Amino acid sequence: MSTRPLRADARRNRDRLLEVAVRAFATDGPDVPLETIARTAGVGIGTLYRHFPTREALAEAAYRNELDRLCAAAPRLLRTHEPAAALRAWMDRFVDYMTTKRGMSGALRMVIASGGDPYAHSRDLLVAALTPLLQAGVRAGTLRDDVPVLDVLTGLGGVALAAGEPGRRDQAGRLLDLLMDGLRYRR
Repeated sequence: MSTRPLRADARRNRDRLLEVAVRAFATDGPDVPLETIARTAGVGIGTLYRHFPTREALAEAAYRNELDRLCAAAPRLLRTHEPAAALRAWMDRFVDYMTTKRGMSGALRMVIASGGDPYAHSRDLLVAALTPLLQAGVRAGTLRDDVPVLDVLTGLGGVALAAGEPGRRDQAGRLLDLLMDGLRYRR
């Protein structure tokens, strides 16, 4: 099977389908009609099926796309922010990602039930994104060097679980600020 790159219009259609699917699965659940997703994305159902032959394939791709977007944000944030500010901005994105993931839980359970594993490499990708953020802060002298990356990731997960519900975003921000305070280097 060929793995030619997608044409620009096909890439736009695929990206739009993933964007719409995340929202649809999060708000309408795993049984949202695929025709609704295609129509909202501005494409035909045939285009949806060409990219994603099953509902499970669409749900898994939508989840992985959100994970990839979160992880890709880390180097961009480091290029445009001081290390501690980049880390804090990424933390906000992490909570948003976890809230979206929670909203998509029904669709992700459907993927798992069909034999898929949408989380297979999630932790490794998150660690790979978070590590350079922490290391940049250590090199800048603003973050501690004695906190394991998995401890920070676990703390972020706890914040997302405790305060990631809609309407509790202010609390999530305060908890992330507390986590950042614990990570700051004290002279």
